[in-house]
Amino acid sequence: MANLKLRKIKESDLRLIMEWRMKPSITENLYTDPILDIDKQKKWYKKIMNDVSVKYWIIEMESKAIGVIWLYQIDNHNKKCEWGYFIGDDSFRGKGIGRNLECNIYDFVFYKLNMNRLYCEVFNFNDRVIKIHEKFGSEVEGVFKDHIYKKGKFYDVTSMAILKSKWDMTRNDFKYEKIDIEE
Repeated sequence: MANLKLRKIKESDLRLIMEWRMKPSITENLYTDPILDIDKQKKWYKKIMNDVSVKYWIIEMESKAIGVIWLYQIDNHNKKCEWGYFIGDDSFRGKGIGRNLECNIYDFVFYKLNMNRLYCEVFNFNDRVIKIHEKFGSEVEGVFKDHIYKKGKFYDVTSMAILKSKWDMTRNDFKYEKIDIEE
């Protein structure tokens, strides 16, 4: 996984993020199916650049932008945050990138940001993502029934989390390359 890194989103990334964010293969696993334009993207970018409760990065592989990873609802008082990511460039899916992203974001959240809990929500039908999170220590905490209404249908959502104490005990069980995360 040499040459994998996370760099802060720049305004010049907005068009590519917009294209990825409207791809059916991406939106099927996210809560919204937005119709975006560059003006909406610029407003979103301005909002996130001034929000200390979020962090967004472009996932780069060999200097090529391939996806987006984010932390949000960063709560320094309660020492928790939520996260998510997607690989927008289909040619990089299934290449084992998830292991390095997952382990490095855990390290960043627990050891750089000093959080105690990292959590996420995943559509119940997204078995692949639930399994990868479980593989690296996240646990299912519950299911939100009919939690998201999308395309005329309600969907159940699985709530998952990992605590710093668990990562401290298990992180040496995983072989992963450290990646550069721009701060």
